[in-house]
Amino acid sequence: MQKSFARIAGKAAGIAAAAQGALIAAHVKAQALTGEELFGGAGSTTGGTDFAAAAGLGSGDLTDTIASIIRTALGFLGVVAVVITLYGGFLWMTSAGNDDKVKSAKKVMISGIIGLVIILSAFALANFVITQLSGATAGA
Repeated sequence: MQKSFARIAGKAAGIAAAAQGALIAAHVKAQALTGEELFGGAGSTTGGTDFAAAAGLGSGDLTDTIASIIRTALGFLGVVAVVITLYGGFLWMTSAGNDDKVKSAKKVMISGIIGLVIILSAFALANFVITQLSGATAGA
């Protein structure tokens, strides 16, 4: 039982890593620039903003960027926790009344629910900290 759960969790982690790699690759913009254009040399009139534009860097606030990364990561973890809870429900439905399988399924479901509580708490804490930091650094 534990081995099959570990296999499914490993496959889910592999799929998640592949999806994240695909998302990152979709946002990376590689353009060929000369040294002067890249680093804002004598021939550049923008003072180095060509590099930022070529790299796909935004002009947004750093705290907003960090907040969006944290929200995305926690959202992904929330999806994983829900999938684990659903997996526990599936195990329970397919246990055919076997007490050992039902106990195992309950443990998986409880673990998924505890994970969701932890993720929601982390989201609330991160949201509070980001809000306080952006409020404290807005006047600076």
